[in-house]
Amino acid sequence: MKFRPLHDRVVVRRAEGDTKSKGGIIIPDNAKEKPAEGEVIAVGPGARDENGALVPLDVKAGDLILFGKWSGTEVKIDGEDLLIMKEADIMGVIERAVEAKKAA
Repeated sequence: MKFRPLHDRVVVRRAEGDTKSKGGIIIPDNAKEKPAEGEVIAVGPGARDENGALVPLDVKAGDLILFGKWSGTEVKIDGEDLLIMKEADIMGVIERAVEAKKAA
């Protein structure tokens, strides 16, 4: 199944959380704090402004993002746990070291 988000919605794969504490204790899945970062998998075409013009999103597939702790709706697509959220829930894009070097 392929999934295409509508409007200003974004599909995100949450980054994996740590499975061990700093002392080496293994943390069970239900006690782990879910990270608020992830990779954008798919984006909608954008929202419409007051005049009906399409406003494209600032994020694209492949971007690593930070989002609010309680942002998005958890869904399972093709057996994979994903989040669907509005672009407004995204706080920013994390630039990787390689991308930062290219920009310099």
